[in-house]
Amino acid sequence: MGIMLDCSRNAVMKVAHVKRWLGRLALMGYNVFMLYTEDTYELPGEPYFGYMRGGYSGREIREIDDYARQLGIEVVACIQTLGHMGQMLKWPHYRTIKDTTQVLLAGEEKTYDLIKKMIAFWSEHLGTRRIHVGMDEAHDLGRGRLMDLHGNQSFFDIFDRHLKRVEEICSSHGLKPMIWSDMYFRMGNPTQDYYDRNTVIPDSVKAKVPQSVDLVYWDYCSTDEGFYTEWIQRHRELGHDPIMASGIWTWSRFWYDHFKTSAAVKPCIEACRKARLPQIFFTLWGDGNSYCEFDSAFAGIAYAADLCYGGNGSEDSLSPWLKAICSSDYSAILVGTGLQVPAPHNNQPISATTILWDDPLLGIGWQGFLDACPDFWPQVLVKLRDLREKIAPFRGNQSEPDFDYLWRICDLMVRKLEFREALVLAYDLKDKDALHRLQEDQIPPLLDALAGLEQAFRRQWLRRNKPFGMETTQIRLGAGSTRYREAALRIQEYCQGQIETIEELEMRPRGLGINQVDYFVWLATSGLVM
Repeated sequence: MGIMLDCSRNAVMKVAHVKRWLGRLALMGYNVFMLYTEDTYELPGEPYFGYMRGGYSGREIREIDDYARQLGIEVVACIQTLGHMGQMLKWPHYRTIKDTTQVLLAGEEKTYDLIKKMIAFWSEHLGTRRIHVGMDEAHDLGRGRLMDLHGNQSFFDIFDRHLKRVEEICSSHGLKPMIWSDMYFRMGNPTQDYYDRNTVIPDSVKAKVPQSVDLVYWDYCSTDEGFYTEWIQRHRELGHDPIMASGIWTWSRFWYDHFKTSAAVKPCIEACRKARLPQIFFTLWGDGNSYCEFDSAFAGIAYAADLCYGGNGSEDSLSPWLKAICSSDYSAILVGTGLQVPAPHNNQPISATTILWDDPLLGIGWQGFLDACPDFWPQVLVKLRDLREKIAPFRGNQSEPDFDYLWRICDLMVRKLEFREALVLAYDLKDKDALHRLQEDQIPPLLDALAGLEQAFRRQWLRRNKPFGMETTQIRLGAGSTRYREAALRIQEYCQGQIETIEELEMRPRGLGINQVDYFVWLATSGLVM
């Protein structure tokens, strides 16, 4: 029973903090710790592999492994040997082994020269003889440079040949590989949907699934125990008892999300128990640049452990446990789940990033929900103001987790929505006095709130992580300040008659159904890729 920590979405956890985590995990009954590292480790002779990404050195990995072994925890590398290699492949140095933006060039000997170095690194520095070699979500495998060089080839044949080469490399080091299983299911589905019940994996494909490679069934969203049971059986029909990978929800979030975690983890564990699966681990991803306060996730880690060991995951039982192990307030951490506010029209959670990354003038996130419910944002504001009040008593705790960071996120969300609501109303009424008051009274406090959040973000990040990667969220927050200053200028120009309209506020498309906007790139017009 283990966890997998994402160290590839910019946050590479410091060795000292990894040790803190390992001690807590041991006390909670975990015995496996996976480090998800796409290119965040140092390879000899490969200066552009993980360039400026804060990757682990061999010495650091040995230090983590030695410490974990004393606690009875197996450290397993969780890497990528096919897709998800975009951070490395962006460098011209690797153009000869690039198929597409994210996928390595299968069949190219230089590709396998690099993979040999990857496997050798982990074989040398970890004691375990298991390794996770990834290979998930390689959607465009064979559709880039490989097609240019060799023409159109069968997706499965490319995948099969590549897996055999990687397996041979692992075998030469005495390592048993595991891979994410989704590509086998996607190959049997015209839309590449991993979870489509109509998926049919051809017998010819089933026959070639290597029995020497373990399959990891990942599922972070399903809430139906019966679905897990069915998919476990489908894996067994491939000749494998799958390793189960569920999720502790930290990705695209600023704080641990208990709503999503509990909805998926509980039925997953029940299905695994009834199917008598011997292995399960829980992933903590960092999609969106790992701005989550990851220490808050120990509430979810404890919850999952309690269920695995036969508990009911109740707040009464977990509160003293988390207090003893982490010196954390379980109930207070769960309050933070309210950052994902239930939408008034369907009760589905709205990502906090939809509000925090939204531009004050463009309002793409704001506009996207108005078709669903005209009174959408006033109702959300009521809930967020209430949440801010509930969090306020815990603001003094800035350690693990950092509640001041949580409060500042919520405070900024409230201020942004209040400003946007007042801005749209005043502009529609052509009330220049009200607009001037907004410029004078609301924008300066918003800038202060952004500066306070920047400081809190930096504090909680550097307490836990290496400094590399921190700049991506700092740039976003800094851009927020710039855009509010721009909003002040636009209002001033309009009020003084220098411009006849604020063009950005004139653009309010309806019927687009944009709704949830989790990523920064979707909230600007230029196609930013941060």
